[in-house]
Amino acid sequence: MSFTVRCVDCGYESPFFSTSTQCPRCSNQWREVDYDYDSIAQTLPAQLPLRPFDLWRYRELLPVRSPNPALSLGEGGTPLIRAVNLGMMLGNPNIYIKDERQGPTNSFKDRQAAITITALKEAGITELVAASTGNVAIAYSAYAARAGIKLWAFVTSLVPAVKMREIALYGSQVIKVTASYDQAKRLATEFALQRGLYYDMGARTITSIEAMKTLAFEVSEQLTALHGPLLAGGKSYWRTPDWYVQAISGGMGPLGVVKGFNELKRIGLVNHIPALAPIQAEGCAPMVTSWKKGLETAEVVLAPRTRIETLATGDPGRAYKFLRQHVNETHGVFESVSDEEAYRAMHVLAKMEGVSAEPASAASFAGLFKLIRAGIIKPHETVIVNCTGHTMPTEPYALGDNWTRNVEIPQQTQEKPQDGLLAALNNIAPDRFPRVVIVEDSPESRRLVRRILQSQGDFEIFEAGNGRQGLDLIQRELPNLVILDLMMPELDGFAVLDQLKARPETANIPVIVASAKELTPEEKSRLTGQIQALMQKGDFLNDEFLEEVRALLK
Repeated sequence: MSFTVRCVDCGYESPFFSTSTQCPRCSNQWREVDYDYDSIAQTLPAQLPLRPFDLWRYRELLPVRSPNPALSLGEGGTPLIRAVNLGMMLGNPNIYIKDERQGPTNSFKDRQAAITITALKEAGITELVAASTGNVAIAYSAYAARAGIKLWAFVTSLVPAVKMREIALYGSQVIKVTASYDQAKRLATEFALQRGLYYDMGARTITSIEAMKTLAFEVSEQLTALHGPLLAGGKSYWRTPDWYVQAISGGMGPLGVVKGFNELKRIGLVNHIPALAPIQAEGCAPMVTSWKKGLETAEVVLAPRTRIETLATGDPGRAYKFLRQHVNETHGVFESVSDEEAYRAMHVLAKMEGVSAEPASAASFAGLFKLIRAGIIKPHETVIVNCTGHTMPTEPYALGDNWTRNVEIPQQTQEKPQDGLLAALNNIAPDRFPRVVIVEDSPESRRLVRRILQSQGDFEIFEAGNGRQGLDLIQRELPNLVILDLMMPELDGFAVLDQLKARPETANIPVIVASAKELTPEEKSRLTGQIQALMQKGDFLNDEFLEEVRALLK
């Protein structure tokens, strides 16, 4: 493999060695790898169809001279999942989830560990020091165990005990630091210096950035496989998204991803670089606040105030400068979300898409919701959200109280066991179920509304596929609430409303009208006094919708 390392400050080029952590000329620790892009452009496209869909299919663009199959755990090649239900809720059908939960240790840090450990093994390294908030140490531990490398893992005391036990299970030495993540990193650095051990420097580690760029390679290939190549100017290109969204702490992921897209463009496989949307937790958002103030250097957060420990890097250092440049060049945006918004997004993602994500991943989805509502991400744009890891285990504060219901089956001697079981199951439900009728001609929209309601409580839900069926159903069932689509064949929502108001038994049933289009002033005037609320279908995630439902069904 042909590649060199270039200092981003003085431009000095030198051969790549894993053990070299700074520029030989100016001692700068920020360096990038350059490859023989002209040669790769000639050979790589023809090679790819012959290779497995994993991280190593892009070996010519990775800083490993001799990839070692014996160290692989099946890293890379994670699915790209279309978020159908979220797309309907948000009014954007082009949202995709890059499901990094399906890596060997269930996070996108497997990419970083696979490349770094392989390079260190190639260099003869036998001991490694790393600071982590959990996922990095777990991934490094698994790959280090396979490579016969001892890992010293410095973790903060807020890392869940079950994650610490997993790190230890691989044979790594866990050092629990009762301090912030930034302080844990400083302690790990001093420890490595004292013992003369290799220290992983996060975003400054060349192999880490190089590993993350494989996300860009895979996403482009997967979008192209789904939608076909992009034809522009008489040439065929791989597809790229309009936006790449990821929650960040130190910024390593997006830094690598943008390098990946730039390399694809350099070798002629793509013609577009997506806008970046890095998301941080409000309680520790030095990059977001600094970017919004127009600062070139990040203001340090000395006391992070977030329960999402994996996002609690208060001092991003020069990573902010580089990421700020990429965000501005791609016309992207930094955004922050509250812990509560992130935890709510966890619930929405799990209940709508069947994807259980860690809080840091959920923060990226909360950021997506925010950017779509603000009109920054447009309804027609294609969005990739990096689901960076699985919520294993689910933190108790992410669920709240009363997340289980107990069933006690009484001992019965004279009755059949089935009778006792049925009686116990009947005790689970409230005495009176709120009754809801959904009148909507789109089966997908009916399913979406049903799932939203089911995620909020135990409702008795009836459905009708057109206005005439809906009117008959409402008159027969006399529900507590009607959710009504306006634009339907045969009998539209306006006509249904008129007939409901004309009958005493249905005149006072509250109605929430859902419309996919912006109503004219005349149409809005026609609804005045007849409905409880008007909702755009793209606003189904708004708290307003759920609060309306709760208020009406108390």
